[in-house]
Amino acid sequence: MCISVFELCFALGNVVCIGNTKVLNHVGLFSFVIIFTKQAYGCMIGFALSSRSNREFLYHILEEVIQAGATTLNIPDTVGYTLPHEFGKLIADIKANTPGIENAIISTHCQNDLGLASANTLAGAYAGARQLEVTINGIGERAGNASLEEVVMAIKCRRELLDGLYTGINTQHITMSSKMVQEHSGLIVQPHKAIVGANAFAHESGIHQDGMLKFKGTYEIISPDDIGLTRSNEFGIVLGKLSGRHAVRTKLVELGYEINDKEFEDFFKRYKEVAEKKKRVTDEDIEALLSDEIFQPKVIWSLGDVQATCGTLGLSTATVKLIALDGEEKIGCSVGTGPVDAAYKAVDQIIQIPTILREYSMTSVTEGIDAIATTRVLITRDVSGDEHTTSGYSNRSFSGSGAAMDVVVSSVRAYLSALNKMSSFIGAINASSEAPETISVQSSE
Repeated sequence: MCISVFELCFALGNVVCIGNTKVLNHVGLFSFVIIFTKQAYGCMIGFALSSRSNREFLYHILEEVIQAGATTLNIPDTVGYTLPHEFGKLIADIKANTPGIENAIISTHCQNDLGLASANTLAGAYAGARQLEVTINGIGERAGNASLEEVVMAIKCRRELLDGLYTGINTQHITMSSKMVQEHSGLIVQPHKAIVGANAFAHESGIHQDGMLKFKGTYEIISPDDIGLTRSNEFGIVLGKLSGRHAVRTKLVELGYEINDKEFEDFFKRYKEVAEKKKRVTDEDIEALLSDEIFQPKVIWSLGDVQATCGTLGLSTATVKLIALDGEEKIGCSVGTGPVDAAYKAVDQIIQIPTILREYSMTSVTEGIDAIATTRVLITRDVSGDEHTTSGYSNRSFSGSGAAMDVVVSSVRAYLSALNKMSSFIGAINASSEAPETISVQSSE
């Protein structure tokens, strides 16, 4: 049995109110508004507030309008007051007790004041209504109307429990239609809106992501393809603070990075630190963190903590704690023209390798105030006044990169990366100069 899904956004032209009737009987005061809509395919009569009207009187009025030529009887839950079983019973009772009802189509029009518009509409369809008035994205008066996408996909998804009902609607146009209505109406749907919300097919919870990676049907009763949705990855995984190791490692493989278990654990620790501060972690964030954590030179000095203060009331200051290769912690404090300058001077106090900062640049990996900052620096050894400097590295430059949500932390990480390269190179040069000279002797035959 096919149901006519009536899109309200374009259907309510040429609407005339022809009566406001109040009936006083032994039960009390009941009221409804009779609305006549002239359509190309017949006459539709709507009865506002009919869900709260006296049933016998309602049956009588419906009989009279059918005899007058009405072909569609619209039964609204005008203020979204009824529960699904009540509205379903109302439609069933009208179908069973209205003379001549076989000559007309029962239509529903449910408001969403209690969040039950779609549920009431489905209950009405199950009870015998064959025209359902809905709106794309559920827009409408007050709390809105029954949502087209929710009603249509519920009928498609649970057809076996709705006596085989179907709508004939091409559901692959739902996503595009929703976006079009948002654009033209200015009414943006909430991210968790069923079917068309931004989070409807996104999975952030660790256990959900693990299940999705094993079998998508575990947590998706509808395929995004069914509504014409194309998502950035096959499983709809959105990395965030709830994501587990399985999802994060899968994302790394998807991006083309194969790292060993120890490297992954180091990276995952950094990932969790960032994810606690950001709602979502993008592919660009992942690559920036991976570069900062894994693809770095041999670690001679690692960053423990950094604290900086700055502003217009005094000099910028910074305190830095570094951890040496043997685990020893050293702390340096300094002032500077800004927080980054102060932090770099504090690092210099600890490492004590005179350097010149040749280049410094910072970029935002993603958009937004919570974006990860990637810093790149280029340094050289400051050999001024050092007559014993080995010429092999007097003019050599060393680059470093760092990433963090805090620009000072990102800057210090980049500076340490470059200093570690320089320290390793100096160590190698010194080791080669101290090695005993060897003579290679070739035997002759």
